Amino acid sequence: MATVTAVIDDDTATTAEPRETLGRDVQGRRLPPLKERLYPPMPRDFESGWIATLAITAMAAVLRFWHLSTPNKFVFDETYYAKDAFSLLKYGYARQFIDKPEGIADKQIIAGNLDVFKDTPSLTVHPEVGKWMIAAGEQLFGMNTFGWRFMPALFGTLTVLLLIRTVRRMTRSTLIGCIAGLLLAVDGLSVVMSRVALLDIFLAFWIVAAVSCLVADRDWSRRRLADSLDRGGFGRWMLIRPWRLAAGVCFGLALGTKWSAVWVIAGFGLLAFAWDLGARRAIGVRHAFWKSALIDGIPAFLSIVLVAVITYTATWTGWLLHDNAYDHNYASTHPAQGVMKVVPDDFRSLLYYHKEVLAFHTGDYIKHATHPYQSNPAGWPIVARPIGFDAVNDIKPGTAGCTAPAGTNCLSVISALGTPLLWWGGALALIAGLILWIGQRDWRFGLPIVGYLTCWVPWFFFDTRPIFFFYAVTMIPFTVIALALVLGKILGPAKAALQTSTPRRLIGSAAVGAFVVLVVLNFAYIWPILTDKVLPHPEWLSRMWFKSWI
Repeated sequence: MATVTAVIDDDTATTAEPRETLGRDVQGRRLPPLKERLYPPMPRDFESGWIATLAITAMAAVLRFWHLSTPNKFVFDETYYAKDAFSLLKYGYARQFIDKPEGIADKQIIAGNLDVFKDTPSLTVHPEVGKWMIAAGEQLFGMNTFGWRFMPALFGTLTVLLLIRTVRRMTRSTLIGCIAGLLLAVDGLSVVMSRVALLDIFLAFWIVAAVSCLVADRDWSRRRLADSLDRGGFGRWMLIRPWRLAAGVCFGLALGTKWSAVWVIAGFGLLAFAWDLGARRAIGVRHAFWKSALIDGIPAFLSIVLVAVITYTATWTGWLLHDNAYDHNYASTHPAQGVMKVVPDDFRSLLYYHKEVLAFHTGDYIKHATHPYQSNPAGWPIVARPIGFDAVNDIKPGTAGCTAPAGTNCLSVISALGTPLLWWGGALALIAGLILWIGQRDWRFGLPIVGYLTCWVPWFFFDTRPIFFFYAVTMIPFTVIALALVLGKILGPAKAALQTSTPRRLIGSAAVGAFVVLVVLNFAYIWPILTDKVLPHPEWLSRMWFKSWI
């Protein structure tokens, strides 16, 4: 085992050969024991760590649940998802709703009349997981604004909790984890998407949950590997890894919310393989790439990709069980040809349904459609074109809480606007993170870079159709992770601060604290336009910093 312990920290080694003498790196610095390099100890603040985590999560909950039922109407695409969800809950499959005259179904539901559905099935253009989640809130609290917004608010809040614990595990710092959670809690886009019954906040949650499982698996597998080395073995590899199975389930649920999760699955599948390869190199395995591809890659594919596919298929159980669902009778009227004869009719019909949905998302109709709030993904990192979900203009002074002076009207809006300072600082942090990932081979920065790119870059291939800034809600957790890691670099290690008399830690703390405070203040300033508050027109205009925001 003497040669093994000379290898540099797990994911930085590029060869299985030791680089220097026992226990030192190429600069002559003494290395920690191999076990500590494979699995650094977690912070010893279990109780206080959870208290801080729950305190920030509670703050996030207040921001997301505060006056959640306001406005008392359907906001933007809630008109589709909330009704589809209730249809699933009531009939087991999606039905069309009355639409003549336009908007009549919405008005009747708000008035308490829920008899708005036809007998004919509806083609819904997204999978059913997110709508079933919305339906759970409607089951608990009724078919009303609070009912259909409850689950988005809950899962938006839980995303904050997951992020705190994930970043804490990545950095071994409760402070950095809490900074990440606090920043996500005060992101305007995340707050808005948690307060409306759309699908994207569920997609963000399941992606973060899956990535959290992969980070936990990285620790779990390396701890077991280090333990086996301590017992005198050269290390064993685990074929069944519970956390990876859990990640596969979460990825499947993400895919069952929106298909855009497929890119994230591919990206993190490759990153998980890179982590396994780094571990093998860290213990000095020769020909690590080929051994890892065979021994690690195949089980990883089965645990992550195959489990995700099985989970995704299972999410269509309701559709498979209801013969009246849209396209369910396709196979009975179209005999199978060739290899499709071995596929059961229900699944052939389901495949055809997917073909119909894909045609909707990529067909000529939608390619030539336009929308006043459509946004090019190139501008998402700097919040170039946010989207307005709802607006009531020309509120007269003295009505609906308007305090404007005579001659000036008020308005109330819901703008899906990311907290600008957070997004702009995050864009810089992602650039710095890419440099640190490549230059210092710091594995931690690979996670937000891969997550951000897989949630962002694929949209460039679909920019001929209307796409919107709110899709970027899946990007902001990875932006926040990158930002928290960079802030951790600025802050500096606590141990170093105790061992030196320089003001390094003090200066770093001041810089980090100032940035976090500015982000919180920026969020507080835009809060009224995130939550439908009545504002005099000049006050609203003061928050529209660019013409493209209007």
